[in-house]
Amino acid sequence: MSTSIGNQAETEAAKHLEALGYKVIDRNWKTRVCEIDIIAQKAKTIYFVEVKYRSSSYQGSGIEYITPKKLEQMKFAAECWVQEKKWRQSYDLAAIEVSGSDFKITNFLLNIL
Repeated sequence: MSTSIGNQAETEAAKHLEALGYKVIDRNWKTRVCEIDIIAQKAKTIYFVEVKYRSSSYQGSGIEYITPKKLEQMKFAAECWVQEKKWRQSYDLAAIEVSGSDFKITNFLLNIL
């Protein structure tokens, strides 16, 4: 997947979150060893959001590609951010699936731990 397609999918995911009342704090937060697609806040909870794009459902849904290993990577990245920012409130992992050439939001899962 090209960077521009990934950026477009993340932009649509961020717009979706904002429409639902989330405040997007950061996008593509990275360290040398981990990354988070979108960091958003709603009330006193931070959500670390993985964005999965699929041009079609031919190879399955994007959510299906969040493997146990990917979940562990997401947890590690979230914990890195929490420590760096000294966040003391609640936080959770989430995923958004973006599909097709029109970048439609086809799934949004909270609490994917």
